[in-house]
Amino acid sequence: MNQLTVLIPFALPPAELARDLLRQASAPALAMLLARAGQTAPPQACDPFSRALPHEHWLAQHFGLTRSTPDSSPPAASALMQRFGHGAREGHWFVLHPAHIHVARDHLVLTDVGQLQLEQAQSQKLFDAAAPLFVELGYELIYGDARTWFIRADAWAGLRTSTPGAASGRNVDIWMPEGPGELAWRKLQNEVQMQWFTEALNEEREARGLKTVNSIWLWGGSNAGADTGAKPGATSVAPGGWQLPLGQGGAAELGALVAASGPRLLALDTLIELALAEEWGLWLQRVEELDRDWLAPLLDALRAGAIDRIELVLTGSDRVRQFGTGRANLRKFWVKPSLSRLAA
Repeated sequence: MNQLTVLIPFALPPAELARDLLRQASAPALAMLLARAGQTAPPQACDPFSRALPHEHWLAQHFGLTRSTPDSSPPAASALMQRFGHGAREGHWFVLHPAHIHVARDHLVLTDVGQLQLEQAQSQKLFDAAAPLFVELGYELIYGDARTWFIRADAWAGLRTSTPGAASGRNVDIWMPEGPGELAWRKLQNEVQMQWFTEALNEEREARGLKTVNSIWLWGGSNAGADTGAKPGATSVAPGGWQLPLGQGGAAELGALVAASGPRLLALDTLIELALAEEWGLWLQRVEELDRDWLAPLLDALRAGAIDRIELVLTGSDRVRQFGTGRANLRKFWVKPSLSRLAA
């Protein structure tokens, strides 16, 4: 079957805001797909204090990433290293992000790493400044891109970590790594923080109204030399996030997705940053953009028979819902388009 799965993290707004938000939302294509869809999986409630967001758990399951450490973030390091062209290596590896942590009234808070606006040259400069510390303490450090690095720490296998998305906007003490290597990690983190405190780069960023890069965040531990069981061949398109391979989006890429055969995945993650920041007015605007730029063309493709079926995977901060729509579903003319299922 020519099926396209569309994952939209944080398409499900908080229950207490859902009615008011959906009353203002204009997303006719999504309303049509939802109203005439069948539910393809039972509603799934998720622990709001999990070490990963619901869509991150779903992606790990979709790509066959088996978590060996209970109550930890998905073991994504190996898959991400391959994405950045780093082949299989011996040892246990983690994903490492340059980060900004700020002081709230009585605790420290992690800022969404997507808000850092860290340029390649800046990231490379910070990487070069921190690298000798890693070598001195016995860790191997690899550069991925401006916001994604990797660290080998064999002794930390079993360390329980949290994705930056799960920890964003929250007290970092609750989400810090726990278990084997916990104290060694905190020592390394403190060393890097002190090193970067003296960097002129952060003064320049502050002068431009940007957040300083004053810490690092660790997650996603996996054995990069072992088979992760990840499923090959999935297509993923999104402007950001850990789940990629990425594309730039737009009509050409959308057309390629429609024209491809077999099951594939389209991940539209532009709502995440706004939901984590609780910018619900901007969230409404982004929903309308997603509907116009992505879902409306896909609905047209479904009507025309270019796609046999669209599977919607919608998540919020604490739940996952799945709906499937085929061409036959669209013939239910008596069912009025509605976004009400986003509030269920």
